[in-house]
Amino acid sequence: MSTTERPRILIVGGGYVGLYAAMRILKKMRYGEATVTVVDPRSYMTYLPFLPEAAGGNVAPRNLVAPLRSALKKAEVLTGSVTGIDHARKVATIQPAAGDSYELPFEYLVVATGSVSRTFPIPGLAENGIGMKTVEEAIGLRNHVMAQLDKAESTTDEEVRRKALTFVVIGGGFAGVETIAEIEDMARDASKLYKTVSRDDMRFVMVEAANRILPEVGPDLGLWTKEKLEERKIEVYIETSMDSCVDGHVMLKNGMEMDASTIVWTAGVKPNPVLANFGLPLGPRGHVDTAATLQVQGFDYVWSAGDNAQVPDLASGEGAWCPPNAQHACRQAVVLGDNVISGMRGFPQKEYKHKNLGAVAGLGLHKGVAILFGKVKLKGRLAWWFHRAYHGAMVPTVNRKVRVFTDWTLAMFLKREMVGLSQMERPQLPIQEVTPPTKPAVEAAEPAADKELASK
Repeated sequence: MSTTERPRILIVGGGYVGLYAAMRILKKMRYGEATVTVVDPRSYMTYLPFLPEAAGGNVAPRNLVAPLRSALKKAEVLTGSVTGIDHARKVATIQPAAGDSYELPFEYLVVATGSVSRTFPIPGLAENGIGMKTVEEAIGLRNHVMAQLDKAESTTDEEVRRKALTFVVIGGGFAGVETIAEIEDMARDASKLYKTVSRDDMRFVMVEAANRILPEVGPDLGLWTKEKLEERKIEVYIETSMDSCVDGHVMLKNGMEMDASTIVWTAGVKPNPVLANFGLPLGPRGHVDTAATLQVQGFDYVWSAGDNAQVPDLASGEGAWCPPNAQHACRQAVVLGDNVISGMRGFPQKEYKHKNLGAVAGLGLHKGVAILFGKVKLKGRLAWWFHRAYHGAMVPTVNRKVRVFTDWTLAMFLKREMVGLSQMERPQLPIQEVTPPTKPAVEAAEPAADKELASK
């Protein structure tokens, strides 16, 4: 039977929900029952909790991504974007990575576009900010930080050195705290290799608009984390925000100003804006409005979950919504996959209900904080071990699990790698520097006789 004769399950997005739901559907589906098609602008899924460790050089970039084609060998994987959906005809408009757009019919739809960084119209942010939502941003941040240390070592200009060695992170949630802790840890180790750059020359600043950091672990552990960061000479400013960062000149709402070559933006996420083109009911903040069964309200053939969905949190009570984190996304994907199969076969839908197991955060090598089951509070090395054990177990595919744990085991005996590939973003630069300039078209068209006269 050709794939065109089978009902198509179209999965928009290859992140947590997209990958895990596709894996679940393929596992439960009978041979030839349907065609599973996954569409995503990237050909891989990124395990986001590892981004700060990748920025700190503790996880290799290749080990925090799962190639979609190798993980979903029985599915169609299309590299591109879904730009619109016609529900009357049940077709999606696909914009491939190359070529013209086309329409793709489907019978069942899974919306898993995830989230994007939540930004504001702050002057200078688009030109100077570095996000932490993709592996490219994490590796770019690592290379950038190492380049700043090189720059500071190579100059005697105190103003240039001060700006190069000032690192500002906006946002005090998981991403912000883990990022500043990891890059401070890395920079502290790296400074031992430099003769004129020490940790005392560096300045690390965290800015959070709320009245505390790490709200997910509770006020006590949040305060403990703030104290531990400050012991490491990381400045933490709460109840303030950034007004401007034009040309790297950071201006905070509390009146403080500083020049910084590194500005990291981790101030929350929002649903992917493309959802506005899908003809689905959206909540007040732009999330897809779903029932507890993960079916989109008003549609019996559409499901959604993860960061782009407004899913009722039955474990917390009426009126609560599941927070946008990896713990819920991974578990929602399994229920969603089962419900898609049930929907195809005419069986009842199952509601999603999951009690929060807690939260873990890494604060650099051998340092962490965790709260388990809402009661057990862990600090320091033990919390860091829980952090690694949990995320190492949750990273997708056996291949990646083995690679991650192998790298971590080797790191117990080997020193942290301190190489920064600052030119990685410009691979054409070396050949551009050695290629002679082309002759102007006018000169090339000049008659040979005119050239002879000019030479005389």
